[in-house]
Amino acid sequence: MNFRKDKYGNDISILGYGCMRFTQTGGKVDMDKAEQEIMAAYNAGVNYFDTAYIYSGNEVALGKILAKNQIRENIKIATKLPHYMIKSVQGLEKTFQEQLSRLQTDYIDYYLMHMLTDVATWDKLKEIGILDWLEEKRKNGTIRQVGFSYHGNSDMFCQLIDAYDWDFTQIQYNYMDEHTQAGRRGLRYAASKGIPVIIMEPLRGGRLVNKLPEEAVRIMEKYPTKYTPVQWALRWLWNQPEVTCVLSGMNSLEMVEENVNTASVAEVGELTESDEAMLKEVVAAIHSKMKVGCTGCGYCMPCPKNVDIPGTFAIYNRFYLDKKKAKKEYLMCTALRKTSSAASNCVECGKCEKHCPQQIQIRQELKNAKKILETPIYKIVRQFIKWFKVY
Repeated sequence: MNFRKDKYGNDISILGYGCMRFTQTGGKVDMDKAEQEIMAAYNAGVNYFDTAYIYSGNEVALGKILAKNQIRENIKIATKLPHYMIKSVQGLEKTFQEQLSRLQTDYIDYYLMHMLTDVATWDKLKEIGILDWLEEKRKNGTIRQVGFSYHGNSDMFCQLIDAYDWDFTQIQYNYMDEHTQAGRRGLRYAASKGIPVIIMEPLRGGRLVNKLPEEAVRIMEKYPTKYTPVQWALRWLWNQPEVTCVLSGMNSLEMVEENVNTASVAEVGELTESDEAMLKEVVAAIHSKMKVGCTGCGYCMPCPKNVDIPGTFAIYNRFYLDKKKAKKEYLMCTALRKTSSAASNCVECGKCEKHCPQQIQIRQELKNAKKILETPIYKIVRQFIKWFKVY
């Protein structure tokens, strides 16, 4: 495993474990499976594990696995404060103590303001006393380093970087988002300030792996250097010295093995101009097929009207690759169930858009998806289910 340094010279594995995508069965984390995957990553040298307060069952699962295997002191825990739920210092303290309890630890290595949107939001947190609260936690060692995760444009990201003496930051970044989100400009700006950058969504919710259009796959297959789509995406990131750690939501032993092997040999500056040009062709091929830039992060959920927003967008995008299969999948996933999760359930309340990291115009895109996917046959089947209470 290769390592890079944090702000204070500590080693961080260049491959981090993103716990958000733990496999869930019946609404609960599959503990045996998660433990196998975490321990495989740990034994291979991964020492950075990322979770968050709002990831369902996540902190509890990670805490149990670390405690059971007695490896807490050997790894770094990164978790996130849901600041959008906090109204007072008392709220800060209550949430933090709950996180410590869930994680079965008495300190957090890397503590992030989750999805910090802008300087105004940070100013509101300062008004309720977060600066003194953080300083106290730093002094007593219960929080070792403070950072923020961010989705948005590079201008605001750079302003946030200058708003506090951050120890690190976390951004969405991949070869498709090179010039969107915080982008390469934000990455380099943070690095110029001596702030390590953790990368999330390196595979854009899997889109850069198993959801590539055929033309993009052909471009990679014809290229002389034979890397898998995962390897190309990760190597593109580790090629840049400003990248400290790349989070991967590994939910199979095969994923762990492949990513660990890549992280063990990836080097800064290894990609050639030809490699970069090939990836730009891949990006162009992807853009020609994609309708909605949803990564499937789920921050828009739950919908008060039960619309499966990420699922709808995933099928909507796949429609342009395989129309027949997409229509069937949409029918099965939204109508053939007790509680419909169809796009047509949307009442345009706008709650989802307030939480979307990609700033997608969700209400409009749901209308677009509805026009394409909710065919006359779909409507007949849905009405039949409603009338006869099939489920």
